[in-house]
Amino acid sequence: MSADRTRNTRAMAASPRCGAGTRGGLACRAPAVRGKLRCRMHGGAAGSGAPWGNRNAQKHGAFTQERIAERRTIRELLDEAGKLLGELDPD
Repeated sequence: MSADRTRNTRAMAASPRCGAGTRGGLACRAPAVRGKLRCRMHGGAAGSGAPWGNRNAQKHGAFTQERIAERRTIRELLDEAGKLLGELDPD
């Protein structure tokens, strides 16, 4: 590029910006994808973003209603056993 030639960047500077927030708390300054509100890195590109649904929580099942109820029952049984042991041994 020639040193005495200036670049016309007005259109690029005037383009709409991504509205996503960054980890630093500031707004993303990348240009938004045409016709969208986000840049290509924050969900404007086709096929970008996380899949629908929380598939991570479904992998192990530790937080299903059945498992939570099971842990609650076990905790109650252990509390009762501790109270019974405390009654048998007054020391």
